[in-house]
Amino acid sequence: MAAEKLRDLSQPIDVPLLDATVSAFYGTGSKEERSSADQILRDLQNNPDMWLQVMHILQNTKSLNTKFFALQVLEGVIKYRWNALPVEQRDGMKNFISDVIVQLSSNEASFRMERLYVNKLNIILVQILKHEWPARWRSFIPDLVSAAKTSETICENCMAILKLLSEEVFDFSRGEMTQQKIKDLKQSLNSEFQLIHELCLYVLSASQRTELICATMSTLHAFLSWIPLGYIFESPLLETLLKFFPIPSYRNLTLQCLTEVAALSFGDYYNVQYAKMYSIFMVQLQTILPPTTNIPEAYAHGSGGEQAFIQNLALFFTSFYKSHIRVLESTQENISALLGLEYLINISYVDDTEVFKVCLDYWNSLVLELFEAHHNLDNPAATANMMGLQMPLLLPGMVDGSQIQRRQLYAGIMSKLRMLMICRMAKPEEVLIVEDENGNIVRETMKDNDVLVQYKIMRETLIYLSHLDHEDTEKQMLRKLSKQLSGEDWAWNTLNTLCWAIGSISGSMAEEQENRFLVMVIRDLLNLCEITKGKDNKAVIASNIMYVVGQYPRFLRAHWKFLKTVVNKLFEFMHETHPGVQDMACDTFLKIVQKCKRKFVITQVGENEPFVSELLSSLPTTIADLEPHQIHTFYESVGTMVQAEPDTPKRDEYLQRLMLLPNQKWAEIIGQARQSVDFLKDPDVIRTVLNILQTNTSVASSLGTYFLPQISLIFLDMLNVYRMYSELISSNIAEGGPFASRTSVVKLLRSVKRETLKLIETFLDKAEDQPQIGKQFVPPMMDPVLGDYARNLPDARESEVLSLFATIINKYKAAMVEDVPRIFEAVFQCTLEMITKNFEDYPEHRLKFFSLLRAIATHCFPALICLSSQQLKLVMDSIIWAFRHTERNIAETGLNLLLEMLKKFQVCEFCNQFYKAYFLTIEQEIFAVLTDTFHKPGFKLHVLVLQHLFCLLEIGVLTEPLWDTATVPYPYQNNAVFIRDFTIKLLSTSFPNMTAAEVTQFVNGLFESKNDLGAFKNHIRDFLAQSKEFSAQDNKDLYAEEAAAQRERERQRMLSIPGLIAPSELQDEMLDS
Repeated sequence: MAAEKLRDLSQPIDVPLLDATVSAFYGTGSKEERSSADQILRDLQNNPDMWLQVMHILQNTKSLNTKFFALQVLEGVIKYRWNALPVEQRDGMKNFISDVIVQLSSNEASFRMERLYVNKLNIILVQILKHEWPARWRSFIPDLVSAAKTSETICENCMAILKLLSEEVFDFSRGEMTQQKIKDLKQSLNSEFQLIHELCLYVLSASQRTELICATMSTLHAFLSWIPLGYIFESPLLETLLKFFPIPSYRNLTLQCLTEVAALSFGDYYNVQYAKMYSIFMVQLQTILPPTTNIPEAYAHGSGGEQAFIQNLALFFTSFYKSHIRVLESTQENISALLGLEYLINISYVDDTEVFKVCLDYWNSLVLELFEAHHNLDNPAATANMMGLQMPLLLPGMVDGSQIQRRQLYAGIMSKLRMLMICRMAKPEEVLIVEDENGNIVRETMKDNDVLVQYKIMRETLIYLSHLDHEDTEKQMLRKLSKQLSGEDWAWNTLNTLCWAIGSISGSMAEEQENRFLVMVIRDLLNLCEITKGKDNKAVIASNIMYVVGQYPRFLRAHWKFLKTVVNKLFEFMHETHPGVQDMACDTFLKIVQKCKRKFVITQVGENEPFVSELLSSLPTTIADLEPHQIHTFYESVGTMVQAEPDTPKRDEYLQRLMLLPNQKWAEIIGQARQSVDFLKDPDVIRTVLNILQTNTSVASSLGTYFLPQISLIFLDMLNVYRMYSELISSNIAEGGPFASRTSVVKLLRSVKRETLKLIETFLDKAEDQPQIGKQFVPPMMDPVLGDYARNLPDARESEVLSLFATIINKYKAAMVEDVPRIFEAVFQCTLEMITKNFEDYPEHRLKFFSLLRAIATHCFPALICLSSQQLKLVMDSIIWAFRHTERNIAETGLNLLLEMLKKFQVCEFCNQFYKAYFLTIEQEIFAVLTDTFHKPGFKLHVLVLQHLFCLLEIGVLTEPLWDTATVPYPYQNNAVFIRDFTIKLLSTSFPNMTAAEVTQFVNGLFESKNDLGAFKNHIRDFLAQSKEFSAQDNKDLYAEEAAAQRERERQRMLSIPGLIAPSELQDEMLDS
């Protein structure tokens, strides 16, 4: 093939042939042509001498693709080999690139035509500059500025180069250049900025060319965030920019520049200039966009540029106010400040998520600032304390009138802001009923995380607003609700956002005010539900009633009549077959019962019997229209009520009445099965059995110990069904091969087995301090459950067996020691065989197996000591296998288990044997995962294991040498010296890029800091950064603990402000009496 001769670079390259090869690569030829062209181009790119041909290629080709190919070769050399080239070659290339750029940009026609090529050349030039300037190309900026003055197109391109340079140095330099180099470049740009500044002002005052003015503004935009401030405030720059603001073609660029200036904040030195800039801006804005404009409508019908203008305007106002709103308050400008806030309120109604996020972020910070000042006035000491005394304590007499004046100044805006929040409230998580894109009301299928984050910020903002003025909040909400009732403003979305807002301020009002407010709200909503026609309308109202009542448990506890009305209303909604309504009714019922359970088991004034008794009598009709999963939630709710009944005979009677339906069905099935076992094989019967077990599990989860009479009733029959279904599964799999485990019958049978295990586990887990329960239930399960697990094929083993026994051991602790060998024998060997073939198969079994091991190590450690050394080795290998896992929760369980074992063996008589066998292996394996980026989340536990090992060497527990005395001829004076030596060798071989001195220093540091966890952890973090294993990646996992502490501080702050943590989320058992 002719193209082969391109490989010979001893003479100038054949440019037409290269053009043909490049176009073959990009062309539509055959696959073979493309791949051979690709191979040749790759070889050329990798040839170290190819770059010498770049000038020759660029001078002789017309093809843009060939030019880009040549520049790509050049870029590689500049990035990685530039400083190794001889000076004359560097200078030659530098001058050549500069000349081509000047030549192409001096002529309007070629500049527009070759725009892509020029842009690429600019990038190459800036890459060269990063090496050459300032040290080896001092005159670069003066040369550039003088070239710019020769022609307007050259000037336009010079602006593009300057913008690229600014971005490279200030925005994209991290990880690309050393810190020192970045610092030098920034200083050079700062010191030479005078020339660039003069050039920009000159262009803006003298040029008429739109493209040039736009290029200059976008360069300025890149520079404004870092240039010395005098260039902005002590020069005509701001006035010049403001002159361009009213001109439509420059409006957006000017606004972006002004926003950069507005965002700068550095004390009060330039306050006068800021106030002046703002007042000129506001005068101009009122002519461009009169205050009476309906901004949301204008935005909806506007062009791209007009929409961008509104977005930029939002950014300008929010940036300016965040840093400088105080400047405006103190002068006569406060009227125009308020006018700007009015604009911002109108912009906040624009139907665009990004615009709204910008506005919301500012509203949240402004309201928080006003609220904190208001909170301090009411309670100065508490606030100072809450913030960790970061604020000076306000002494009596220091609370000046300015805070009160400030609140009055913003009262009007705050009132409008409340309206905005109510109208645009985001959907909370509990609401399951939404409007789809076709305008139908449907059940939500997926959670939208963006909406939930937005809800959280809006809820917080609205709570602060409510604290600033409870009366106004209440008045606006009630007025909006009455418009819904009168039909004047009826719409799904209006009612939704209103009710979400009402629900979200729960807990922020004083109790009497909240009671008065809610009586009106609930009464109006119930009326609205009665008078409104149409299924969809009713579904929307129903979802809102349910959401609101679920948010106010305090009110419901205090008003039995309302509580009863609400619960009966929920029962009504349980017959409403509209998608989502029944689900939400069952969820809300559970939520309310959990917060008000005692109210249902006492006989209320004017009633003949407790509500729970009345409910049990009508239970079959209440649940008649519910799906199985909804019935389970319903049973859990009633179980919660029954659990609140203190009188045992009464409680047992309620339980019996509650379980009447499932028990009748169960007795019927077992009766039939006694006559013919085949009856249990019918798929419909299997489904019924599953459903009955699930109902039992729901009740067991809410009743705990009190579920004993019910489980005793079905327990032995249930184990027989379990055994029978298990044999059925095994025979199916044995006959049908591996695919049989995926058939619907086998899946159904396995669901019954799983649910049986889940029921027993739930009951034993919830049953409080009843050792006799363990004795009653554990022995009968040994063969049907454990024996069955061992006998089954791997595909038929239920991982729930492992979690059930983990729960049993965690519950009955040392009492289970005698049973551990039996458990071990049944599950250990066979489960390990399933999970050690690879890291993927049987994920459920993995996690549960290690949880079971951890339970045994924690509570039944003596049973582990009795294992043979082969078995113990299996245990230790499986632990190492676990923490090598990239699946985070398996690795964490393995590390926790390892820590448990290390601590337990440290204080037992086999300490020396254990550590002699495993110390080095564990240290080696932990270092392997510690320095592996896939295992970053385990950092905290890796550090704890290493700290344990290093501390162990000093405290004299290990009395025998850890090294093998037979093979190590040199006797170490103690274990610490040996381990130091071992660790240095280990790390030196693992990190050949680190010097011996660096490794030794690190290992010595480990020994020195081992008693102080904080110092030890930081020492290891530094080592990881130094070893380059964790460079320039996301290292947040290494700081996870610090982040958790920060979150806890934030939670404490939120708890101190009524309503910020929703009352429905607080643990308030004591209140419900």
